[in-house]
Amino acid sequence: MTRFEIKDGVGIIPEGTTKIEDDAFLGHRHELTGIIIPNSVKEIGFRAFAGCTGLKSITIPCSVKKIGKSAFLYCERLVSITIPNSVTEIDDSAFSGCTELKSITIPDSVTVIGDRAFLGCAGLKSISIPGLVTEIGYRTFSGCTGLKSIVIPNSVSEIGDSAFSGCAGLKSITIPDSVALIGNDAFKNCTGLKSINIPYSVTVIGNDAFGGCTGLKSITIPDSVTKIGNGAFGGCTELKSIIIPDSVTKIGDFAFIACTGLTNVTIPDSVKKIGDYAFYYCTGLKSITIPDSVTEIGDFAFEGCTGLTSITIPNSVEWIGYNAFCGCSRLTNLVVSEGNEVYDSRNHCNAIIEIKSNSLIAGCQSTIIPDSVTKIGYKAFSGCAGLKSIIVPDSVTEIDNWAFSGCTGLKSITIPDSVTKIGHYAFDGCSGITSVTITIPKSINYDSVFDGCDKLSKILISDGDKEFEYNKYSTTSQEQ
Repeated sequence: MTRFEIKDGVGIIPEGTTKIEDDAFLGHRHELTGIIIPNSVKEIGFRAFAGCTGLKSITIPCSVKKIGKSAFLYCERLVSITIPNSVTEIDDSAFSGCTELKSITIPDSVTVIGDRAFLGCAGLKSISIPGLVTEIGYRTFSGCTGLKSIVIPNSVSEIGDSAFSGCAGLKSITIPDSVALIGNDAFKNCTGLKSINIPYSVTVIGNDAFGGCTGLKSITIPDSVTKIGNGAFGGCTELKSIIIPDSVTKIGDFAFIACTGLTNVTIPDSVKKIGDYAFYYCTGLKSITIPDSVTEIGDFAFEGCTGLTSITIPNSVEWIGYNAFCGCSRLTNLVVSEGNEVYDSRNHCNAIIEIKSNSLIAGCQSTIIPDSVTKIGYKAFSGCAGLKSIIVPDSVTEIDNWAFSGCTGLKSITIPDSVTKIGHYAFDGCSGITSVTITIPKSINYDSVFDGCDKLSKILISDGDKEFEYNKYSTTSQEQ
């Protein structure tokens, strides 16, 4: 490019110039307030006007075919720009960080809008994507917080990762039936989005695609969808109900985590796996039916679902992960269907017992521990605030870490002499317990076991011919 000149803040590019070179105005960013581009220019190069914070408007001539990468990056005062019908490509980050840009018309000639092209254009209120564009790329409109509406044409087959993430002002969007993929984080944290219809062309909803859409009240998932990604609807606190189509085989990890308004979920009999944290802390969930197609329930899958009162584990389930039902404080009915080869609820005990180890892995406030159980598992009763009393049978030899933690309604407990091991914080936070009778060696660290038991005045420890009374400050003994 022939050397340009600047007069009164206006950059004048010589006639005959075909390309505005990369970093053309690198040393003049703060003095440039306007620009005159001749009709000979065909391409605006990499970072040509990047950081020209004084530019407020610009007219691109009809000769230009390509706006290069980061061409107007961080032109923070740019309010308007005219793009002619000659332009076919808007490259990556072309207008990224143009926070004052209010409107822009993308002509029908454009076939490519690059990644991050309008990233952080917070002042942009509406935009129409031309009909030749096939993909909305990575973070193309991410952080356009003022964007209220957008038209996506039928030419688009893919909405890329984070394409509209953080567009908090977006109220609604129509996804055309040409779209097959909604990428990871595509609409994440679009807090103003209230409803969305996903067309039958979509087969994959990516990880965190609608995560954090706190205003989303309803969504329709068609039968074409085969995968709901990890965290796809996590944190959608206003979502009341959802029907998962029978084309889905796995509910991803974190898929509906913290959807506190969710009261009803229909899981089809095509689903084989419920992922880790899938419904974690869905506190409004009143009931759930796990179909007999499910073979795996992941770690923490339903932890903290305080509204659930009844759960039935079908005989198809082969694996239940850690803390799958921990903190389901209102559970009164916890049953494994007959015929399950891995777990059972023997003697109508209202608990889940692992058959091979005779370990009780999950209980509820109405559990009666069978006398065949040898271990009360990790967090088995954790958060069962409604548990008033429990009898530990003399078949039990171990109470694992945190087994009864947070059982605030529990007032007393007798631990039989068969128990040789009590894990750390086994009764942590059992604030209602006033007394404990136990027959095991007094060498156990009771401060750890009964941490947070604020009303616990004494622990009676039987040891041979002596009975010890333990508290945090002293241990006294007396002959029996």
